Amino acid sequence: MKTFQIELQKVKAMGNRNGLVEARIDALVLPINARGEESPSTTLSFSEETARVLMLLLKQQLSEIDGRKARSQR
Repeated sequence: MKTFQIELQKVKAMGNRNGLVEARIDALVLPINARGEESPSTTLSFSEETARVLMLLLKQQLSEIDGRKARSQR
């Protein structure tokens, strides 16, 4: 299993369709050496500003999904 470091640089757009939330992003993906780690993993890093934008966009997309559900499913 390969490990990667992913640096999220910009969230361009988000949308949802067919039950999936899709995000168009600019990201830098670099393979890293997994030696010395107990278990392979992927690290996602981004600035506080980008994290806040991502959080707001996710909240918006989830509220749109909840808005489409029937009242009995909420």
